[in-house]
Amino acid sequence: MTPTDITRAITDLLFTPGLDLGEALDRHFAPDYRQRTNGVWSDRAGFTEHMTRLRSLVRSGHVEVHDELRDGLRYADRHTVTLTQHNGRTSRTEVYLFARFAPDGRFQCVEETTLLITGHADDENLGLIR
Repeated sequence: MTPTDITRAITDLLFTPGLDLGEALDRHFAPDYRQRTNGVWSDRAGFTEHMTRLRSLVRSGHVEVHDELRDGLRYADRHTVTLTQHNGRTSRTEVYLFARFAPDGRFQCVEETTLLITGHADDENLGLIR
């Protein structure tokens, strides 16, 4: 399997509404997936819950990768996610991400820090991935 990347993962999770969330998760995230965003840890169940909520809020968006590095099972990037919600608000969040792949090429662990670049202060609570 070709290792995933953040653009394909976020696109499938949030910007491809016809794709079943379970299928998107299985495509990009290992069963034992865990993540720390801005110091808060979540497991795959918590991540799934958060993605379900985001899917209900997000109308469209895109990912712009500024830097991306791979070294074996290690992955790092700096990217910006632009989200437009159903209420019309748009936000841009810059993300610094370090990850580890499972042997099958799916994300096994992600640690990231986010910074709201533009948008309403409430948008910071959306937290793209956590």
